[in-house]
Amino acid sequence: MVQYFINGGEFMWPILISLLFGLGFAIERFYSLMMSGIDSKKFFDEIIEKINNDGSGAALELCETTSGPIASIFHAGLSRMHRGLGEVEKAIQNAGSIEMAFLERNMIWLNAVITIAPMLGFTGTVVGMIAAFDAIKAANDISPAVVAGGISQALLTTAFGLIVAMIIQTFQNVFVARIDKLILDMEEQSVKIMDHLYENESK
Repeated sequence: MVQYFINGGEFMWPILISLLFGLGFAIERFYSLMMSGIDSKKFFDEIIEKINNDGSGAALELCETTSGPIASIFHAGLSRMHRGLGEVEKAIQNAGSIEMAFLERNMIWLNAVITIAPMLGFTGTVVGMIAAFDAIKAANDISPAVVAGGISQALLTTAFGLIVAMIIQTFQNVFVARIDKLILDMEEQSVKIMDHLYENESK
């Protein structure tokens, strides 16, 4: 593998840098998204129990000690209970938008690597083919030995660029699925807690 990297020429270095760049953001996204997940049903039941038995203040304290976007949007809503349920609902919606942006941050850099790595590979391919034709011109010969080096370099840069893009694309697909699940949980739990609060108010 190291020899292939060396044979690929100078364009292998920016491709390697793009891989490391993408992996760095992939690790950050993996950690952040894993830390954002909680048992949403259990947390909702605990919040409802706190509201019913101890009041919204106790529920707020539970939100403050719990990580994740669901706890954040519950905290934003419950902290405005004194302003009425209209303000609670508005606060939950605003907090939900902020949490969605937080979940999706840095995904653009993964997209950048997926786009740029193959382009670097294709550029290396063009440079390799130019080198091959220059070798033909200089030697005035089209024998395989003359053009093999340039063609090999061209194929290697293309291959490595595509491999990098596929690796980062796999991470991105996993993260998108995870983000979609978290957003669905946020929306579901937001509707449930507003329904519960409206039911309490109507009693």
